[in-house]
Amino acid sequence: MSSVVALDSLLAAQTLWHAGRGAIAPADCESTGHAALDALLPQGGWPKRALTELLLPADGVGELALLMPTLARLSQAGGTIAVIAPPYIPYAPAWQAAGMALEHLAIIEASPREALWAFEQCLRSGACAAVIGWPVQADGPALRRLQVAADSGQCLGFALRDRKHAANPSAASLRLEYSSHASTHGAWHVRKCRGGHPPAQAFAWTRH
Repeated sequence: MSSVVALDSLLAAQTLWHAGRGAIAPADCESTGHAALDALLPQGGWPKRALTELLLPADGVGELALLMPTLARLSQAGGTIAVIAPPYIPYAPAWQAAGMALEHLAIIEASPREALWAFEQCLRSGACAAVIGWPVQADGPALRRLQVAADSGQCLGFALRDRKHAANPSAASLRLEYSSHASTHGAWHVRKCRGGHPPAQAFAWTRH
């Protein structure tokens, strides 16, 4: 054997799997801007270079408000936020009031067929800090391409989808599903996460 790697060095590098323990997640994330949610996620926030899937019972349950602290912070730092074929026209004054630097916001109009392609290209480009899309026609291979593209482009990817897809496998690094308990209250449940087991506790959410 030409070289010997000390066990201690492997442990220090956090690359060794420990039997009976969850994987140790690298500190490679962006804070969600919600302390309680950061505390639930194994990596302490949205995973970088990855696709995060938000599973929704309907549009407008607060999914953009959930993302806004991160999007605003990234845009204020000069990062481009790409929004691919949104189902509704974003209301610029509300986004600006939430802290978004509008000069770094790019809204891309596309047909349903072209939207998935545009989503993947923006993720892969390396020019965006975060990309948000509504990939209605995405199947398993398509989600895998989006995950690979986010990794290649070193950005945050957010796929907003109907929660009927929760039963289907997904290549997304993180999956959150929204459930409503009352007219104005609900919770986000972590269904899948990279770096550990999904927490049993949900993140309580008040719709604004």
